[in-house]
Amino acid sequence: MKLIREINFENKKVFLRVDFNVPLDEMGVVKDDTRIRAALPTVRYLLDAGAMLIVASHLGRPKGKYDPKLSLKPVAQRFQELLGQPVTLAPDVIGPEVERLKSQLKPGDIIVLENLRFHPGETANDEAFSRELASQIDVYVNDAFGASHRSHASVTGMVRFVPEKAAGFLMEKEITYLRKAIEDPEKPYVAILGGAKVSDKIPIIESLLDKADVILIGGAMAYTFFKAMGMEVGRSLVEMDQLEKAQTILKKAQAKGIGFHLPVDHVVTPSLTSESIPTIVESFPIPLEMIAADIGPKTITMFTSLINQAKTIFWNGPLGVFEIEAFSQGTMAIAKAIAASSAISIVGGGDSISALKKAGVTSQITHVSTGGGASLEFIAYGTLPGIEALE
Repeated sequence: MKLIREINFENKKVFLRVDFNVPLDEMGVVKDDTRIRAALPTVRYLLDAGAMLIVASHLGRPKGKYDPKLSLKPVAQRFQELLGQPVTLAPDVIGPEVERLKSQLKPGDIIVLENLRFHPGETANDEAFSRELASQIDVYVNDAFGASHRSHASVTGMVRFVPEKAAGFLMEKEITYLRKAIEDPEKPYVAILGGAKVSDKIPIIESLLDKADVILIGGAMAYTFFKAMGMEVGRSLVEMDQLEKAQTILKKAQAKGIGFHLPVDHVVTPSLTSESIPTIVESFPIPLEMIAADIGPKTITMFTSLINQAKTIFWNGPLGVFEIEAFSQGTMAIAKAIAASSAISIVGGGDSISALKKAGVTSQITHVSTGGGASLEFIAYGTLPGIEALE
């Protein structure tokens, strides 16, 4: 895989795939510009090297149709502010007007294409759409790690129709750190997995059974494992169709001698609202009317002690409903424990990034991945479609 520092960009039209899929507030203003900032080193390098830039991203899930609420206009505006130079937003992704804008580019100019997913050809990885994206392009650069687990036209399809291709700085950094977690992790290696669904995490758990020394499970997904062990979990979220898979994982962990730890106490509540009063239970059955919403204090102590012994830490997914103050203690405590550790710490995107921000410890993490699903898939399989396209 080529890196951008190996290519001459002078007077070349560069298609730069970025991940500007950022949250917008009710007024349509960018709420969190982390992903835009993450792409700036690559953007600045390409401009300094004399490139003409065509920047492309998706935003949300417009399902192949134009949706004004998902226009990249506010994103392009924030990008322009952070970059400190004019940025032109194209009215579309392909078509005569976009071709005209491309043909008028001069070195140092930037156009941002509209939301790629306004066209069904993007997610369908349509060949004709891919060829149109590649029209007039000299070099394809992928800096969108967070979108590289998708075989979409702008990630894999168009790459074949462009003379040169390379990975941007963010892509390079993501691959470097995540490879550390799968190829040569310093031991002990502790993986912490949370979130709602076991089904989302099965491939990564199976992969971690071969790599990690300790796996800590929290969040609603823990209760599918408890149910698989025959425990009564009240109204806690359980994926009934995953019970067999959960049993298999528990058996594999035991056979391999992996420390596979589930919560030892539970913060339960009759309803997931800020008004409800939480209770701590230390044994099963969890009362029929109760939902488990966070790990309890004994679990926090146990998990923290194991984190303190780690040399490598991978974390993905909150350990409770951390958006509600009463159920945020577990996630906040674990975020702070990871931040305080001297281990190489890698946190995989999504809700985990929000949790780090809420705990105020983002800067104390070795590497915060910009891709939630992409980081999970990379750790599970060691590659992604977007990386394979560059190779």
